[in-house]
Amino acid sequence: MTFSDIFKSSFLENVTSISVLDMTLALVLAFGLGMFILLVYKKTYQGVMYSSSFGVTLLALTMITTLVILAVTSNVVLSLGMVGALSIVRFRTAIKEPLDIAFLFWSIAVGIVLAAGMIPLAVIGSVIIGVILLVFVNRKSHVNPYILVFQCAGHEYETTAKAFLEQNVSHLSVKSKTAQKGMVELNLEVRLKDDNTDFINALAAMPGVNSAVLVSYNGDYMG
Repeated sequence: MTFSDIFKSSFLENVTSISVLDMTLALVLAFGLGMFILLVYKKTYQGVMYSSSFGVTLLALTMITTLVILAVTSNVVLSLGMVGALSIVRFRTAIKEPLDIAFLFWSIAVGIVLAAGMIPLAVIGSVIIGVILLVFVNRKSHVNPYILVFQCAGHEYETTAKAFLEQNVSHLSVKSKTAQKGMVELNLEVRLKDDNTDFINALAAMPGVNSAVLVSYNGDYMG
């Protein structure tokens, strides 16, 4: 192999297979849409503690996917090798929120569509998806179940409190009951008639009731 053969190598020829302008434009758009996905994720997050690292992961995943697909679309042989290489990748991080899966697929999909050159589809599609998520995820409804935990001094006060609750909520069911000497604790699933929660104040002020706590139930609490 001579010195000139090195510069005729197919490896070096691949350097010019994608123009610098195409790479820059694709990565800038991926960064912009990744930031949009990150902002929507922040606005719609409903977990206990927000993870900033997962938000940054969405941004990075959009750009990395764009980078990979750009390489794949420029070389058919490389695309076959990339499929085999990515098939051995395994992710061990648990996804705690089901909605996080949608954001991960959204980031990957945007990266693929951008790298394929379908810029209007990526931009308009992301805007529509973002608006839908903002509307439906942040929508509050009194029909959603709540967990009500209250403590009272005995059976007599328990009966009075439950009768009061049945008049102020549309649905009431006992999830658990703890009885100790001089104290009864009840965990109830309730559905409100409207958005007004002032009945909790009245319940806590009733004779024999020690405390009353109303918690929004999303499946993470056990009664």
